[in-house]
Amino acid sequence: MVAVYVILGLAVLIGLIAVVSYNRFVAQKQMIKDSFSNIDTELRRRYDLIPNLIETVKGYAAHERGVFEAVTQARAAAINAQGPAQQAQAENMLSGALKSLFAVAEAYPDLKANQNFLALQAELSNTEDRIQTSRRFYNSNVRDYNTRVQKFPSSVIAGMFHFAAEEYFEIDEVIREAGPPKVDFANPPSVATPPAAPPASPPEQPQA
Repeated sequence: MVAVYVILGLAVLIGLIAVVSYNRFVAQKQMIKDSFSNIDTELRRRYDLIPNLIETVKGYAAHERGVFEAVTQARAAAINAQGPAQQAQAENMLSGALKSLFAVAEAYPDLKANQNFLALQAELSNTEDRIQTSRRFYNSNVRDYNTRVQKFPSSVIAGMFHFAAEEYFEIDEVIREAGPPKVDFANPPSVATPPAAPPASPPEQPQA
């Protein structure tokens, strides 16, 4: 009888562990879903800024049609992307297109001083900061979940209930703030010395 009770006790314990592990997997999956929805919210905000940004640049560089079309097409592909991996690939293409757009803006000082352009640039920069913050939170949740999927004994529950590893989300930044200039005191910049003045010619002797 003691052996029976021991076996029953072990079965109950294993069952409780399995239930706890399963519920934790479910909670982690929901957290991953919620954290990706935060990324999606910020991406939508970026998509809304892009048409106004294009129109502002177009007012100064209407001939840069290829750049505008590339940004528009990349934006459409990003909007229609499905899943973290495909979304990240589309977002990186969009980031590359936006970098080209800002490269065009660099050639127009009047555009760089335009208040509407500056406001859009600042809003895009703020949006990207929020995207990167949400991305790090999402990837952290994915890392914790994927670790449990692979480690024993939680891997047994993952296999039984088909909890597969999730995809990470990695994208490039478009706008990077320039840091302060670096000064190397060990190797100070050389200062050019002015050329020495040519020697004065001797005064001419009066002719006799």
